[in-house]
Amino acid sequence: MAEATTVDFWFDPGCPFTWRTSRWLDDVAQRRGLRIDWRLMSLAILNEGKDIPEPYRTMNALGRSAGLVFQAVRDEYGPQALARLYTEYGRRRHDAGADLGPQLVREALAAAGLPEELVSAGDDDSRLPALAASHAAGQDRVGQESGSPITAIGSGPGFFGPVVVPVPEGDDALRLFDAVALLAQVPAFSELKRSRAPLPPVPGR
Repeated sequence: MAEATTVDFWFDPGCPFTWRTSRWLDDVAQRRGLRIDWRLMSLAILNEGKDIPEPYRTMNALGRSAGLVFQAVRDEYGPQALARLYTEYGRRRHDAGADLGPQLVREALAAAGLPEELVSAGDDDSRLPALAASHAAGQDRVGQESGSPITAIGSGPGFFGPVVVPVPEGDDALRLFDAVALLAQVPAFSELKRSRAPLPPVPGR
């Protein structure tokens, strides 16, 4: 897989399953010398106009606001700054159980070495077209409506997932990447699925 040096990874920062996939992929990238192009998708956009339970509507609204901030960071500072922000956000939200909202975003921005005033982008709909375009690019890469995350290796197709619980480590992490890369080379392959492992409990939830 020497030619597959770039992995496009679309993520919604609020998804706990996506967070675990991102930690797996980041580990593999460091060990294999791969470049990850961190790109945004939005579960709020994906679910817009759909009949979903009220708690999810609230989460989507907060996720939409966070997504606008993340898009502002990518626009102004690039994908590596976006990766730093996601790491700090994910550690607080998905590992430590911090509540969604502007304070979480503000703390993650500061820890990532980014201006805290970028939190105001969460109320700036001028960033929405760029976020929607990034989201659409991920959907197009898969070829149908897809949740978060979307992974595309090299010039291959995009796939939803992989969904991993817990995060694969050591040789298992590398084997999984090689398996996904191999499947991406088979044009006839389209789907493989089984029941999800449950997420572990998070402090405070």
